[in-house]
Amino acid sequence: QVQLVESGGGLVQAGASLRLSCAASGRTFRNYAMGWFRQAPGKEREFVAAINWSGGRTFYSNSVKGRFTISRDSGKNTAYLRMNSLKPEDTAVYYCAVTRYDSNLDDQYIYDFWGQGTQVTVSS
Repeated sequence: QVQLVESGGGLVQAGASLRLSCAASGRTFRNYAMGWFRQAPGKEREFVAAINWSGGRTFYSNSVKGRFTISRDSGKNTAYLRMNSLKPEDTAVYYCAVTRYDSNLDDQYIYDFWGQGTQVTVSS
């Protein structure tokens, strides 16, 4: 079992930055790949970014590529999502999740454990 707790969300204006954190406890965090997903009101949950177990490979959705950066600190059992140049369409609940797999990391159905989410609201 892995417990995940997201933090760092909030209300910001367009163009601002936020850094989300995902703190993990339980099983060895470093053995898992980790992803960030988001769900806006009335929409399905979508992939945002992912990082493999070693941190050597990262993946991004086209909508955030160049603006968001995913990273991890396995020594602190924490992953991060740095979000720059935020847009109103980035408004959503952001979830972190972990998976034992190391491929197809944009597929939410391969993830084993999920956090409760943190709200990000970007005003225009």
